[in-house]
Amino acid sequence: MAEPKENDFLDDIDAVEADEYADEMAEIDDEALELDQLRAERDQLKDRFMRALADAENARKRSDKDRREAENYGGSKLARDMLPVYDNMKRALEAATEDQRDVAGPLLEGIELTMRELLSVFKKHGIDMISPEVGDKFDPQHHQAMFEAPVPGTRAGEIIQVAAEGFMLHDRLLRPAQVGVSSMPAS
Repeated sequence: MAEPKENDFLDDIDAVEADEYADEMAEIDDEALELDQLRAERDQLKDRFMRALADAENARKRSDKDRREAENYGGSKLARDMLPVYDNMKRALEAATEDQRDVAGPLLEGIELTMRELLSVFKKHGIDMISPEVGDKFDPQHHQAMFEAPVPGTRAGEIIQVAAEGFMLHDRLLRPAQVGVSSMPAS
């Protein structure tokens, strides 16, 4: 038998070391691959978390806005239903003659007090009156033209008569002021 040469022994050691090195490199490659997969999964979960957080914040803002709107405008139907009550009390006071005021003074005073209280409650709940004056410019955002008529001494688009006051609920129109508008042609 031939004696193993020293070079063969070194070659065997180099082969073993090379195999071990290759195994270590394979493990490192497997670990790197697993690490890359974990990073990708982490990034995906982070993205989902950030989206969920943004959705929750948007839902909170939406519900806060809805709550504020419900608080400010939730009573708009009741407010709109109360406007004829104001109109009727105003008409009752305007229709009373001097003789009726002498006879039924306390009754009319009670109606006036009730009307003032109603306006106070309106104000407390953000309902403001739109009271145009004769001669004001017609504004379609706040006024409703009930009729047009050529009235001498006026310009087209001027209010010539106020039939009923309008009302705003905060920044929303509850009812436009009902007015007559001049249609006098330009001279």
